[in-house]
Amino acid sequence: MAYPRALKNLMRELNRLPGVGRKGAERLALHLVRSGERDVRALAQALLKVTEEVLTCSVCQTLADRDPCAICADPQRDQHKLCVLESPADLAAMEAAGVYRGLYFVLAGPLAPMQGLGPDQLKLQGLVRRIKSGPVQEVIIATNPTTQGEATADLLVRELQGSGVRLTRLGYGMPVGGDLKYMDGLTLARSLEGRRKL
Repeated sequence: MAYPRALKNLMRELNRLPGVGRKGAERLALHLVRSGERDVRALAQALLKVTEEVLTCSVCQTLADRDPCAICADPQRDQHKLCVLESPADLAAMEAAGVYRGLYFVLAGPLAPMQGLGPDQLKLQGLVRRIKSGPVQEVIIATNPTTQGEATADLLVRELQGSGVRLTRLGYGMPVGGDLKYMDGLTLARSLEGRRKL
């Protein structure tokens, strides 16, 4: 079936979003057409507000509605701990868990030279300056346990060695409720390496 030009344009724009393939874009576009003008206008308004109101915190590099963000501006946070993450989504997950009360630094993603993300794009110099200028005593490297995340963690260790701060890495291994027979070899190896005395 040939779609009207406006609908084809919408599908093309939706298809540019990460994780939205051609069929997904088609489904979303058709859903929007059926939703009615009020819902579409609300979505369009929300998209415009994001471009107008969301900014990057100059201190931690996360997405925020003010600068510095609420976390960086909170005097109750532990100023001596700095957790380094790959993305604002990782920061949101840490905050949702409610188990960490320190500060953050958000990279522009993991080290991925093939996608154009090298050390300069990760804003490592900003991280080094922040550590040198503040009361940070411990840097918690919380990159994801992927090949790119591990390469990023290695790069961070090389960049931060000699800075005088304690470098730690998030522990990882078997999830709570996990079953040994379903674990991959790397997860089991990391679980064994991270074992603790009882």
